[in-house]
Amino acid sequence: MSKQNFFKGTFILTCTGLASRIIGFFYRIFLSHSIGAQGLGLYQLMVPLQNLVLALTTSGIQTALNRLIASQTALRHHREAKNIFCTGILTAFSLSVGTAWILYTNSGFFSGQILKQPLTEPLLRIISFSFPLSAVHSCINSYYFARKKTGIPSGLQLLEQLVRTGSSFLICHILISQNRPLTASIAAGGALISELFAASAGLLMIAVEFSREQYSFFHATRFTARLRDIFHTSFPLTLNRVLLTLLGSIEVVLIPQRLQLYGMSPSDSLGVYGIFTGMALPLILFPSTITNSASVMLMPSVAEMQALGFRRRIRHITGKACTGCMTLGLICAAGFFLFGPFLGKFLFHSPTAGVYIRTMSFICPFLYMNTALVSILHGLGKNIRSLIHNAAGILVRISFVLFAVPVMGIRGYLYGILISEILLSGLHIAALYRFE
Repeated sequence: MSKQNFFKGTFILTCTGLASRIIGFFYRIFLSHSIGAQGLGLYQLMVPLQNLVLALTTSGIQTALNRLIASQTALRHHREAKNIFCTGILTAFSLSVGTAWILYTNSGFFSGQILKQPLTEPLLRIISFSFPLSAVHSCINSYYFARKKTGIPSGLQLLEQLVRTGSSFLICHILISQNRPLTASIAAGGALISELFAASAGLLMIAVEFSREQYSFFHATRFTARLRDIFHTSFPLTLNRVLLTLLGSIEVVLIPQRLQLYGMSPSDSLGVYGIFTGMALPLILFPSTITNSASVMLMPSVAEMQALGFRRRIRHITGKACTGCMTLGLICAAGFFLFGPFLGKFLFHSPTAGVYIRTMSFICPFLYMNTALVSILHGLGKNIRSLIHNAAGILVRISFVLFAVPVMGIRGYLYGILISEILLSGLHIAALYRFE
């Protein structure tokens, strides 16, 4: 892949990502003002379970498609790349329909026994309908990312964010006009509608392209052989995502409970968690749009270079990626540390959010760099190594939740995040340093 195409793709993704993040940022402010910190906490409490379903059904297949299609494209096997895509999207969609039905019919059990919060039951029912749509959307994105056509995924991302924001505003106004309470269902409904629009638009784009190239979904052959190849690549990735999501779910459920041991009431603990996840953390992640965009381009590029035997070029790109991400992280860390309290008050009218922003500023260099390093590891096929590293990092965070949060409050969790990100950086760099 040429430098020009790499930077062009990264630039497109960054511009779209920044626009999407800006829209999403004001969307978060809207949610914080309409449903409050407790409503945000309820919605965020449901997110790990949503991520678990996507990890089981889609995430591993999505990454596998990206790598396999990129390799076949590099070898100019374009029809085989399409065959792999058709096999992958059909598999992900089928798995998503099954898990969506399980979650919908057992939403009471999951909300009461797993999340320990019965108020999330209607949210789980709403969001279950989005899983098959997310599977379709994600697989289409992987197909275009692998072929370096970043314009279509970028457009779908922007469309999704615009529809999410607009539909949530509409739902909010409808509820107000009917004198009904504003709940977290506003966010869940907006997410469902946005996925419907993004998946529909993506299917339209892929249908037009396949028709222009005179290829049909029914032309795919050797389904079983390709399914085996996809699962061979996706299984460790899926195991990685599932394990991390399970551990992350344990982490999320434990945080409000451990905050109560610190001396907070149930509603206060949920509100603090909502401020952290719904206000402070999105702001910290905002500059990562640039590193995320580069990482999306890195994985298929590294897979292509590995398929063509360009090992020295892989080392060069790894060094450049680390330097660039670390530099961006240091600049952002200084900005968030200096202006964190002001941003918390100005954007969210919450001094508490400002304190969290300043505390979390130190993770920026490591967090942004880890995004690129993980992408490179996946591009090289080192999925098991990535799994071990990520599991170690999240176990560190859970340890801080268990032992530091009851003593120090939410600050104990923030320190755990910092230490886990430093550990991940060291492990990733060591694994890539030994790459031959």
